[in-house]
Amino acid sequence: MKKEDVKRLFQEFEEYAEIIEGIECWFARDLQALLGYSQWRNFSNVIEKAKISCENSDHPINDHFADVSKTIPMPKGATKEIDDIILTRYACYLIAQNGDPKKEEIAFAQTYFAIQTRKQEILEGRIELIERLQAREKLKATETELSEIIYERGVDNQGFGRIRSKGDAALFGGYSTIQMKTKIGMPKYRPLADFLPTITIKAKDLATEITNFNVKKDRKSTRHISER
Repeated sequence: MKKEDVKRLFQEFEEYAEIIEGIECWFARDLQALLGYSQWRNFSNVIEKAKISCENSDHPINDHFADVSKTIPMPKGATKEIDDIILTRYACYLIAQNGDPKKEEIAFAQTYFAIQTRKQEILEGRIELIERLQAREKLKATETELSEIIYERGVDNQGFGRIRSKGDAALFGGYSTIQMKTKIGMPKYRPLADFLPTITIKAKDLATEITNFNVKKDRKSTRHISER
């Protein structure tokens, strides 16, 4: 395939992409032309094969292939309703994989959607990493606040450790901090949150915030706090 053809196809695929409810999609009727299919009947067969591939990959078909109707203009000002399908990037990739390999457009689409899918995976991975780092920083700040509050009341490091461990036990179904570390198989000297999923880190932060609130409200003796 010539360089100018690659550039043209790339531009066309980008131009036909639409954002629907925050998701990048293509309409099947547009993709039909982009992939070099002149008849909808033939292209529909490729779509059906792609749906089977989607199902075999344990992806819900309806999440990637959404049936819709489209109104198109006809001669003399008339209009006509035709069937169409909204396709996710993954659906387009499966269609390209099941298309006619002799078509240059199919060869291009296979590479295009594979690269785009990988770029999306990398982007999602970075977003998840940023979200996790933000959750860790938030938990660190909340735990620092808790330590400052209880140290002001004369609680030592061991007392603070007991409070945190009991908080973890309440969060993790009775497992103490040490027991959770053993269960996960992580080094005992590492913070537990280093090995927890983001959602659990957020839950741990919320539990710590609740403890902060209760300790601030609690006017009982320092001894009673350290023994809870």
